[in-house]
Amino acid sequence: MTDYYMGIDIGAATSKAVLINDVDQILASSVIPSGVDFTSAAETVASNVLKDAKLIMEQIKYIVSTGYGRNNVIFAHENKTEISCHGRGVYHYFPESALIVDIGGQDNKVIKIDAAGKRLSFKMNRKCAAGTGTFLEEIANRLGVPRENMDEMARKSTKNITINSYCTVFASTEILARIREGETVENMVKGAFNSIVLRIIELGLSGAGDEKIVMTGGVVQYNPYLVELLKEKLKVDITVPPEPQLTGALGAALFAHEMDNKVNKQ
Repeated sequence: MTDYYMGIDIGAATSKAVLINDVDQILASSVIPSGVDFTSAAETVASNVLKDAKLIMEQIKYIVSTGYGRNNVIFAHENKTEISCHGRGVYHYFPESALIVDIGGQDNKVIKIDAAGKRLSFKMNRKCAAGTGTFLEEIANRLGVPRENMDEMARKSTKNITINSYCTVFASTEILARIREGETVENMVKGAFNSIVLRIIELGLSGAGDEKIVMTGGVVQYNPYLVELLKEKLKVDITVPPEPQLTGALGAALFAHEMDNKVNKQ
């Protein structure tokens, strides 16, 4: 008889769920906007994966929640920080020491894990939305371009632009002013991407050396050009796991499996 485990990642922008079996295979996943009701988002995203896997909640042995709204997942057996879950999710695919760069809706993080997957350190930027998914969303709204088209637009840029403003509001105002002066939208979108790259490097990647760098998060999944720009800036190889937006939820599901095993051994 197969056992099932679920990880739920309630982020500020999106909520994710991953369902795995007892050999850690992903059976189903779901991503939805978090909205303003995190409890409802958790119930919806869990329901989605159960429906896809043709299971009911009573068949799930253990559930771990993570993310900004992890305490709102009232049916979870336990919760873990997003730092821990991203580390665990990355280690599942790459069982070695690494620097993990996660770009979320409201913050970005650099997490260092050792060869055993243990977290050694982390840095997080929450002072401003610059360098996050919210930053790109605001830029897209101010420019009147679909957010899903930004990656393609940035690739069409003909030159590198530097955005001087750190604040999201001031940055979008600066971009509009420069477009009025004759700069192309494509160049300014790439400028926004470069701004995110610089914020990431400032968090602790400038001296990465030979360490493996892994990038995760929804911003990475939908804007892979960011990975290419960071590679170019650092002159190092960068790895992206399958479905990088699901890394935290996968880590939570893997923790659920491990915690269930611990409970059964006691």
